[in-house]
Amino acid sequence: MSKLSKEQIVQSVPQRGFFGQPKGLFTLFFTEFWERFSYYGMRALLLFYMYDSIANGGLAIEDSTARSIMAIYGSLVYMSGIIGGWIADRLLGTQRTVFYGGVLIMAGHIVLALPAGVTALFISMFLIIIGTGLLKPNVSNVVGDMYSPQDMRRDSGFSIFYMGINMGAFIAPFIVGTLGQKYNYHLGFGTAAIGMFLGLIVFLATRKKNLGLAGTYVPNPLEDGEKKVVFTRFAIAGVIIAVLAAITIPTGILTINRFTFLVSILGIVIPTLYFIVMYRSPKTNEDEKSRLLAYIPLFIAAMMFWAIQEQGSIILAEYADKRTALHIFGFKLESSWFQSLNPLFIIALAPLFAGLWVKLGDRQPTTTRKFSFGLVFAGLSFLVMIIPSVLNGTETLVSPIWLVLSFFLVVVGELCLSPVGLSATTKLAPAAFSAQTMSLWFLSNASAQAINAQIVKLYTPETEIIYFGVIGGISILLGILLFTVAPKIQGFMRGVR
Repeated sequence: MSKLSKEQIVQSVPQRGFFGQPKGLFTLFFTEFWERFSYYGMRALLLFYMYDSIANGGLAIEDSTARSIMAIYGSLVYMSGIIGGWIADRLLGTQRTVFYGGVLIMAGHIVLALPAGVTALFISMFLIIIGTGLLKPNVSNVVGDMYSPQDMRRDSGFSIFYMGINMGAFIAPFIVGTLGQKYNYHLGFGTAAIGMFLGLIVFLATRKKNLGLAGTYVPNPLEDGEKKVVFTRFAIAGVIIAVLAAITIPTGILTINRFTFLVSILGIVIPTLYFIVMYRSPKTNEDEKSRLLAYIPLFIAAMMFWAIQEQGSIILAEYADKRTALHIFGFKLESSWFQSLNPLFIIALAPLFAGLWVKLGDRQPTTTRKFSFGLVFAGLSFLVMIIPSVLNGTETLVSPIWLVLSFFLVVVGELCLSPVGLSATTKLAPAAFSAQTMSLWFLSNASAQAINAQIVKLYTPETEIIYFGVIGGISILLGILLFTVAPKIQGFMRGVR
């Protein structure tokens, strides 16, 4: 355990300086702002770059394969957070892990900015997956380190930090997307690299003065004897993976489609094993086992929700590019700009939802029923996409208003489910597995995207009515079922509302 006490860490951080918050919030706000700028800017272009023709600067990857790669990419980004958390807890501490993650992310964007074809694409993806796994979960932990447990500013501090995330995600498609689509894809990716570079500059220039000891300690360091064993295992695993890749890729045994299918299976197997291990552990008492059983339907509901929400950057991105009229009132839109709608609506609506729950107090819906509302709104966001196809067919361009409405509805669902899910996870987690249960919550997104990798292959303009209708309908039916059984699930929560 660390020799630093919580009080020592908090006292080392200047406590006034950024909107009445600890001064370190400035450092972390802009680090995460630029990291999200780089990630969502790249993501706004990536699908188009993969399936666009070589003549237009793309890679000419088949449409369904490009969609599947996007889904697996998102899944692996969330899965890699488990690795990042372990490295911070056992080896480096959160500050150093955040820095190295940022360096890898920047390197990944630089590689993608090079006109080196499919090879550069996959090298870039590997670097960004690992880098995001190192940075994303740990930067939030540094935020928490700056506040004492009794500090009433903590929630508002995280709200300001969350605003930085969404502001970066909001402006990125307008800058990175415009440069990439209007001029050159690699120019756009290079701009994303510059964004991450700016984030690293802010972090390096201000961390010593602003962050103090926050994130500098290693909570559960490896003992000297453990290090040798762990590093040996990592080395062996790395060699095995390299050998398998060297054999299976050139021979055609491991194709892109087979790899995505393998990750899709892992997306189901990993969370299942998590639940089994926690439930069967002798460290989990009877009340905690009951709460875990209550958590399972919430996890499944979250997977269903994220499966729809994450298709905003895949299916709806392609819909914006190929099925939407991009001239409105004499003004030319870029299809990448629609990726700004999600963070825009979150920025606008999050304060309203926070105020609504406070105003309702004890009269607000239970956690399970909030989840059910989230599923219904997610389902509606897909069902509305049927309307233009029914009215005008699937061969004509449709008004961008339909996409705006779809993104709006899914964000309403997200605000019913996502913050509530984080809170429910902390309440329902067994004491001995609190950190692992939080990792499990983020795996709901990884699992959803892993499954999406197979589902998104089914979309075509000809099948879009069935595609949107079936997925949206399943989500609504699941939401209604969850609402109906909410009292029974509440009973399993053993006093947790």
